[in-house]
Amino acid sequence: MKFTRKAHANWKGTGMEGTGKISTQSTTLDNAQLSFKTRFADGVGTNPEELIAAAHSGCFTMQLSFLLNEAGFTADDLTTEATVTFEDGSITLIHLDLKGKVPSISAEEFESTAAKAKEICPISKLLNTTITLSAELIS
Repeated sequence: MKFTRKAHANWKGTGMEGTGKISTQSTTLDNAQLSFKTRFADGVGTNPEELIAAAHSGCFTMQLSFLLNEAGFTADDLTTEATVTFEDGSITLIHLDLKGKVPSISAEEFESTAAKAKEICPISKLLNTTITLSAELIS
């Protein structure tokens, strides 16, 4: 399977005082605001690190669902929070915090399947940083 996806960003002005907008092909983001404040403070809008966290949590969670299905399990619920750490001009860490409700699976099999999903998720493979994972099976 091969496909492409697109996004568009526009920036006007300086890095600190300027403003930008970002849009996605699906229009889920449609001229979402980018600015110094949305990236480095608490301004209204989005930022690259938040978008990476969203992409990574979504990709990993879907990958885990596929792997669970291949092993004969269907998740009732999988929730992943991705935390991106930006430090000294680099993304130095992404932590995936997974909570899952999967009937009939052992905690060990859940954790090992999650670890495999972390390794083979396309976004994980794309990123050049440390990726950690905590996985909790809930009943």
